[in-house]
Amino acid sequence: MSHHLESLIFRYPALQPCLPEIAKAYELLEGTFLRDGKLLLCGNGGSASDADHWAGELLKGFGQLRPLPPEMRHGISDDMASRLQWAFPVIPLTGFPALATAFANDVEPEFVFAQLTLALGRKGDVLTALSTSGNSRNVCRAAEVARARGLPVLALTGESGGRLKELADICICVPATSTPLVQEFHLPIYHCLCLMLEDRFAAIHQ
Repeated sequence: MSHHLESLIFRYPALQPCLPEIAKAYELLEGTFLRDGKLLLCGNGGSASDADHWAGELLKGFGQLRPLPPEMRHGISDDMASRLQWAFPVIPLTGFPALATAFANDVEPEFVFAQLTLALGRKGDVLTALSTSGNSRNVCRAAEVARARGLPVLALTGESGGRLKELADICICVPATSTPLVQEFHLPIYHCLCLMLEDRFAAIHQ
């Protein structure tokens, strides 16, 4: 077991039952990035902030420095290359305010994430859907489109899993039902996944 997983369970023993699904989530994300796929993230409210937060940890160094390897420096000045970092291809679907507001006004708010999944998702990508209840309609709609497009769905939810559990290939159902407690569990889970991925790909980019 990864020492990051061991640390997670040591600090949050209530997450022990989630361990198999967290390990599967890591394997899914590792395989996605090894095949040059990208990660799409969506959620509402605090989960939208978690989607942005998760993306931020993967788009620059998190637990360690990520200097550009020689193959990524081609055509970039040494001065700039020394300041850039290798990163994972991640898109938080929460970050398109012009599209989101236009689509909500002109079509229907419930389908904003579905529209973005349709537009940006490609075979080989993965959609990660965060919902404390598992029943957020716009998040579930995105999961429906992802499945139709052949994208695996990773869900982080509360205890019941809600409808997302039925739509997801992997569903991490944390042992809580109230929104703040569910979100308190989600953060260390995605931090753990980020650290595990960073360790794995740092070895590749050395």
